[in-house]
This record gives sequence, structure tokens and C-alpha cells, in this order.
Amino acid sequence: MELPAADLDQATIPLLARRMATGELTSAALTRAYLSRIADVDRLLRSVLAVDPTAVRQAEESDRRRTAGRSRGLLDGIPVLLKDNIDTSGLATTAGSRALRVPPAADAEVVVRLRAAGAVVLGKTNMTEWGNFRSPWATSGWSGVGGQTANPHVLDRTPCGSSSGSAVAVAASLAQVAVGTETNGSIVSPAGHAGVVGFKPTPGRVSTAGIVPITARRDTAGPMARHVVDAAILMAAMAGTTADLTPGTLRGARVGVWRRTGFDADVDRVVAAAAGVLRCGGATVVEVDLLHQDRIQGADRPAMVVEFKHDLERYLRTRPGAPRTVHELIEFNETDPVELSGFGQEIFHEAEKTRSLTDPSYLDQRRAATEWARRSIDEVLTAERLDVVMAPTNGPAWKPCGSDPGGLRTALPAAVAGYPNISVPAGFAGPLPIGVSFTGGSGADDAVLRFAAAFEQAAKARRAPGLLPTVP
Repeated sequence: MELPAADLDQATIPLLARRMATGELTSAALTRAYLSRIADVDRLLRSVLAVDPTAVRQAEESDRRRTAGRSRGLLDGIPVLLKDNIDTSGLATTAGSRALRVPPAADAEVVVRLRAAGAVVLGKTNMTEWGNFRSPWATSGWSGVGGQTANPHVLDRTPCGSSSGSAVAVAASLAQVAVGTETNGSIVSPAGHAGVVGFKPTPGRVSTAGIVPITARRDTAGPMARHVVDAAILMAAMAGTTADLTPGTLRGARVGVWRRTGFDADVDRVVAAAAGVLRCGGATVVEVDLLHQDRIQGADRPAMVVEFKHDLERYLRTRPGAPRTVHELIEFNETDPVELSGFGQEIFHEAEKTRSLTDPSYLDQRRAATEWARRSIDEVLTAERLDVVMAPTNGPAWKPCGSDPGGLRTALPAAVAGYPNISVPAGFAGPLPIGVSFTGGSGADDAVLRFAAAFEQAAKARRAPGLLPTVP
């Protein structure tokens, strides 16, 4: 039962579920097709760290359930890849670090839920080491365990991060969907650079138990997919809820456009075109500016360092055989032949000396960052009676060995506020994808997903990556 790459690229979970229900397709055939794609393509991408040796057996169990009339729903038999900071029994969970190569004892809660929904755990994906929280000069998409992940559209360009491998693998049709995690842009940014959908839900909707943390106050897992409908289905399984597959409508909506004009001419062009799509679909577009960004960044960054030390050391105590403290991680890296080969561990040194979670200055910083972030979004939503705010997710990908050109930082307000944010493909700078993000207010997760689905249907901007060696 052959499944060409083009079929995998276009297929949605509802379509695959229908084909499996009629016997036209089996989960085992689908799983083998993705394993074959990984074997054929991932040597160029380095997005998959490990394949689960039980994947085909999981798929065959799904087929037996379906034959017996006991299918567990749309996700049953669908191959899923997991970012390698999510505890997965029997597979190493490293957060990209060679210090965590001993496998965890149990699945993270989100993996428990995915298995209960019948998903086939296909394997683990590479990531920017420690969620890009070891050094300010870390290379996006690089880890000591997996090396450098490549952008699937142009191989000598960055995939961004930290959910690099999850975004790249989904874009290149190495799995139907993948799970990423985000603290500040780590789902939406690589999704934008890979030309896929990435949804950062409200923190708390998905359990973070068993996920290597940066800060428990902000971390969240979220779905990455080629289609918004698949992201919604995966999100529902992760959260233990029912998927709402009804797309929203652009007609009658009010959308604030935070253009970030002047960052890049191609970004300006893609955002203008996306605004045109919204208008053609019947939406009212309002120009807005989200204020207080410097205040948010100034208060949030030092507060995160405090939380990182506390939350990471609490997690490390669940991993026998691993370093127990940030100090021990520093010592490990200093003696390892790979870990410090490309950049340092300045944030680790900073975290080692940090304050406690009861320190008044820390508490003031966390309170201020959250309040300013919420104000930055709430003020424009209320003043302009908006449904969502749209902004560019990313600029054209740069070379990994070069410096990040500063970033648009449009993920920051929603990340710090704890509001939902989704990136959807919107256009290209030559062969390099550019996404736009839609941010909603407090608790607007389902509304944001529905709106993103409506934009996706109207824009039709995604295309399969070309695996070009460099920009022509």
C-alpha cells in the first residue's frame, strides 16, 4: 500500500481516518510510509533524534481495534512525533543535552493522553538545546545530542527554535503531526520558518508534568501540523477535550494588524497580502501597535532566570542518573567534548547565582511582566473591539552560523500574558516561508483556532518544502 510523499503532504487526519475506516488504508501502512520518509529524507534534515522501535506494533494494535469496532477516535493510528524535552518511556528524553541520555522512567502526562487516544508515538525530534536557555548566543536548532537541524525549504538556513525538529519533520512529511513546547515563541517561530501551523495554547490547558521546564508559569506543549484541522485534533487529545472542527469565518470579524513595519521588505509585503486576504473575506482590518514591549522584556527576562533554576532542579530530581543541579550541569558541560563546542552556558552561570522564588524583587518582576503583557493585548482588543490581533511570525530564515537579525518578537506579548497564539503559513520570501500569527484574549483558544482555519482556507499559502541546498 504505497503512500507517495505528495499524498502524505496533503492528507489531513479526518481524511486518513475515513480511509482507515473503509479499509482503504491501515495505520501500519501509514506508519511504515512515514518511517520510510524518515529513512530517505532525514539524513538531510536531522530533525528526528530517535525512532520508536515499537511504532509499527502500536499501529498494528490500532488496526486491530478498528477491525473490532473499538476505534478510539480520529487520532487512533495517526503517527505523532514528540519534542525531545517530553518524557517518553523507553526513549531518551534529553532536551538536546548529553547530560540527560538516561531514559525517563515514565511517560509525561501529555504522552499518556496521546497513547490513550490511540496515537502512534513515532519517535523524538531534535530541538534547540535546553529550549534555547543555555546561552544568549545559542545556535537555533542545534543540540549536543542531535547536531544542527536544517530548514527543509533551504537546507543552509536556520529552522529557528526551540521546537526545531518538530516543525521541520511535519513540514517535510516525516509525521502527520508533532508536539512542540513553548515558553516564548518556541512553537510559533519554528512553525513560521518551516511553513507549517504551530499553536501555542493557554498555559494550563495541557499538563506540563514530565516536560523539561524553563518556567512552569509559562511553559506549555502545543500541536504542530501542516493543517489547522490537524492541530485542533491533536490539541484536543493533548488537553483531554473534544475537538471543535468547525472553521470560523472572516466575514464580520475585526482584526488588528500589528505590522512591525520596516523589519524586512518581504515581511511587509506578506503582511500586506494577508491583510488583503482578510478584507476580501469580509473582515475589517484595523492598524494597531502593541505597546509596552520593552517593559515586558525588561521584567520578564530576569524573572525567567529565577524560575528556570528552581523549576529545572525540581525536574532533575525525577531523573535518576542525571545531574541534580544547575551547578552539576555546568560541570558536566565543562568536561564534555561536544556541549561547549559552539557556544557557552552563560545563562546557566547566571541561574546558578540567582535569587529564590520568594525574593521581593523577583515577585515584582514577574508581576510587572505579566501585567504589562496583558495590557499590551487587552488595550487594543478592547479599544478597537477586535476579535484577534494579526502580526508577522518571522522574517526570512538566516544561516545558522550567522547571528539572528534581532527577531520580530511578536510572540512575546502572548507568551508572557498566557494568551493563545497560532502561526499559519502566509507567504514566502523567495523559497523561504513567512507566517502570520493570530493572538486572542484570555481563554480564547478555540476561537483563535477557528479563525486560523478560516484564514488558512482563504490564503492557501502553504507549500511542500523543496529541500534546496541554498537560496538560488
